[in-house]
Amino acid sequence: MSDGDRSPTLRLRRLGREMRRLRDAAGMTIQQAADELEWSTSKISRLENGLTRRPDVHVIRVLCAAYRVEDEQVVNGLVTLAREARHPAWWTVYRDVFRGPYVGLEAEAAAISSYQLGLIPGLLQTPDYARAITRAASVRDPAEVERRVAARMERQRILEKDDPTRLWAVIDEAALLRTVHLPQVHERQLRRLIDTSPLSHVKLQVLPMSAGPHAGLAGQFVILDFPDPTDRSIVYLETPADGLYLEETGELDRFRLMFRHLSDSALSADASIAYLSDLVDRLEG
Repeated sequence: MSDGDRSPTLRLRRLGREMRRLRDAAGMTIQQAADELEWSTSKISRLENGLTRRPDVHVIRVLCAAYRVEDEQVVNGLVTLAREARHPAWWTVYRDVFRGPYVGLEAEAAAISSYQLGLIPGLLQTPDYARAITRAASVRDPAEVERRVAARMERQRILEKDDPTRLWAVIDEAALLRTVHLPQVHERQLRRLIDTSPLSHVKLQVLPMSAGPHAGLAGQFVILDFPDPTDRSIVYLETPADGLYLEETGELDRFRLMFRHLSDSALSADASIAYLSDLVDRLEG
């Protein structure tokens, strides 16, 4: 994986988690650490919450000294993590498009479980479909529309790399029946979903209207699992402002159970592809 593909977002979260653990082990509150170093509490809080975009190596060493960390190997490991977190990723040039940490987390996920209620998952959208829904979101400037579409297509590279991310998508039938812009745009999008059939790392299921009321009616969500077991899985809930990130064990268990119920209520993978093929045939007819 090149530096441009590595996720500084995940490394920042990992660094913050370790710095918080060391502070707790030292028996210090954020206020006590800030008072001792004559820093603001927000400086330490932002680091611990993974919000410091370019962590300062000197800050890490000073905090380790304040927390009485004597193991040089631990200190050096944190310094290395801070340096890795400073490497720019490909989405840096799209900071105006990706305003939250989600894309960085998605880029390093080993597996993604996605439930979509109203739209096709972004990782499976065609450019024309992405263009249509971007315009529907009141983005009027043609250059801005194309920039957002390009950013979305870049995200999809995680499904094309040598060791691709595993994607399991459950899509509500409503998202598949909703036409966008021109009929051919809708048809090409459906064919894009059908084309995932031979891919062993992509599983797609359609949740039919006939399933009736189900656990996912409250809204869509994504579960991200990471290759390093020390990185906690995350549930992402999209909101108009940015998104909500849930990491507590109880929350993760609840959404995993919900995803399992949705999968059980959906058509099988083979039946889903057959449904999509039939839908395309009806559009052509």
